Amino acid sequence: MMRHSGGYPTEPVSRFDSLSTTTSVSSLPGMVRGEERAPLVNPNDVEAGHMTRVQYGSSSMRTSASGVKLPVDTNQRNSMLKKRVRYYVPSTAWIPDYSISLLSGDLLAGVTLAAMLIPQSVSYGTSLAQLSPTTGLFAAALPPIMYSLLGTSRQLNVAPEAALSLLVGQAVSDYRRGNHHVRPEDADAVGIAVSTAITFQVGLFASMLGFFRLGFLDVVLSRALLRGFVTAVAVVIAVEQLIPMFGLAALEKQMNPASTLDKIIFLLEFSWSDFHQPTTLVSFGALFVLIFMRTFKGYFRRTWWIERLPEVLLVVVLSTIISGYLRWDKKGVAILGVIPIQTGGHFFSFPLKQSIGYIRGTTSTAVLITIMGFLDSTVAAKQNADRFGYSISPNRELVALGAANLFGSFVPGTLPAFGSIIRSKINGDVGARTQLASLVTAGITLLSTFFLLPYLYYLPRCVLASIICLFVISLFSEVPHDLMYYWRIRAWTDLAMMFLTFSLSVIWNIEIGIIVSLIISLLLVIKRSSHTRMIILGRIPGTDQWGPITDNPGAEDVPGILIIRIRESLDFANTAQLKERLRRLELYGQERTHPSEEPRRQAASTLVFHMADVETCDASAVQIFHELLETYQNRGVELFVTHLRSGPREMFERAGIVELLGSEAFFATLGDAMTSIGQQ
Repeated sequence: MMRHSGGYPTEPVSRFDSLSTTTSVSSLPGMVRGEERAPLVNPNDVEAGHMTRVQYGSSSMRTSASGVKLPVDTNQRNSMLKKRVRYYVPSTAWIPDYSISLLSGDLLAGVTLAAMLIPQSVSYGTSLAQLSPTTGLFAAALPPIMYSLLGTSRQLNVAPEAALSLLVGQAVSDYRRGNHHVRPEDADAVGIAVSTAITFQVGLFASMLGFFRLGFLDVVLSRALLRGFVTAVAVVIAVEQLIPMFGLAALEKQMNPASTLDKIIFLLEFSWSDFHQPTTLVSFGALFVLIFMRTFKGYFRRTWWIERLPEVLLVVVLSTIISGYLRWDKKGVAILGVIPIQTGGHFFSFPLKQSIGYIRGTTSTAVLITIMGFLDSTVAAKQNADRFGYSISPNRELVALGAANLFGSFVPGTLPAFGSIIRSKINGDVGARTQLASLVTAGITLLSTFFLLPYLYYLPRCVLASIICLFVISLFSEVPHDLMYYWRIRAWTDLAMMFLTFSLSVIWNIEIGIIVSLIISLLLVIKRSSHTRMIILGRIPGTDQWGPITDNPGAEDVPGILIIRIRESLDFANTAQLKERLRRLELYGQERTHPSEEPRRQAASTLVFHMADVETCDASAVQIFHELLETYQNRGVELFVTHLRSGPREMFERAGIVELLGSEAFFATLGDAMTSIGQQ
């Protein structure tokens, strides 16, 4: 083949030299015959011989029509690099193109979330994680900064979560309980080290999952399992907070109930006789005010200034002022007091410096937090992406969340931080359209940590417990709907999974509940995937068509002939039980029966495999299928195969199945096969 320029032939060019777009008109007949695969860009370019050649690979030169070597235009390369940078660092896309029209909504959303997040983070750090209030505040201020640079969601707010903070608190309590001789300052150091070890591992695990593109793992956990877990977490958190709300914290330390069930028994035994009256009045009064204000706001959703009232912040400020004025601390109400910035001596420190001894004992907790945090974050991110019309990448989200927690772990004692469905929804409702809202929230939270905490000296700790109980109520709100839904559709397996997760989490602990439920869920997935989907075909009366006998009640089942349609590709997992499944279909048909019952069908003398749905077939499946066919041949059963695709047929030929059955056993259609059987 010759390259032409202006109608004159030049040097011969190999057809595999490149994907040329400068092919002349004289080569068009060759293209029609399939001798050339080069695409045409523009007929004018072809006639004039313009240089439109596309370069592939790393070559730094390109060739003109006259054969002159010219440097490659770097614009395309720079454009590709820019796209890659925008993909891996999404903030480089929205920061340069930020519109001033979005500023008011982002600022308002950032301030609103900060007003809600600051008291909430203090509550999570003290009441749930059993650590200093600053641990929750740092987790609400530092990880969002890193996520805003790498995250693909525009409204996701990353901060400590109630369930995850509770898991950290349980790990901290286990270590402290195992060292009864530690002094209070040693107990604080242990808590900081344990929390840092968990946060570092969470960041590492999430980053690895994203790097290996395992973002699809959110499909493994069923909605029922998650609902059971969330409900159990709500119960555990409620029990944990009712103890300080009744003023029983000191008695609890003496009795030291271990599990949630023990604490429920503890509450039933002592909440009526040993409760502290002022603490109980303050805590339940604050909870009543919070519920009333939230309900009141629900009736004025169209009035923006009422709907955006930060009821949590208002209750915190008012209870602090009243507590300081009436000196509730002198009446026995526990207050927040002085809050030192506790990070183990240095604000920034390498995570493993003080926490290396706690890595092995906290790995299971870190794995569980990673899984649950990612699931909540993914749901929240997808909801906002669908709502505002953009897409997210689960793998990029994992990397961003991992980097956020790794960054946070450099401040000792920081809690794991993930996205929240509720906070992210509020973020979008108020007006957030970019991650600038999260940066504003992080900035306000960080300033509050260093400058506003002294003003919360008289804040009653029981009010923090009341704030957490307010959010627990929202966790319970969807339980009746889900229960009725599963009951109405008779999803007994899902109900069982839900109750199993709930029971194990409450009776033992949350880790046992979710791990056992995860194992059972994976076993169910494996069980379902190991059953090859097959149906029996019968002739539809009055036609030459064949259909499933379960979907066509009048379909004629030909005596002595079993026609099996395999409804999926074959692999090592779903062919292991193929022989047993075929035997049950042969003897009992499609109906579910106990193996001890008498056969309902006569043994087949002819077996026809309809394989139109089998797109692929791996080596293990071919080997098992070969053994199965040999078994039927030894029984004297005639075997036929129809609708076999080219890929599986090639595998059958290589494995000797075509030789075993003979080429006359393979037919293009089921009708051809049945005609041949009838003639025999």
